Amino acid sequence: MYFTDRGIEELVERRGDEQVTLEWLAERLRDFIDLNPEFEIPVERFATWLARLDEDEE
Repeated sequence: MYFTDRGIEELVERRGDEQVTLEWLAERLRDFIDLNPEFEIPVERFATWLARLDEDEE
């Protein structure tokens, strides 16, 4: 397990049964960037990756 997997595992354990919209997720990402501007580029790359995830399948 990578070190970064710890946060993912905690997310699954704490909130894994919840359903959220992509709009909700986008707002949480914006909130996170406002509080942690040094992570703007990685979060932007992650959001772009999610947005384009199914492009390769077409």
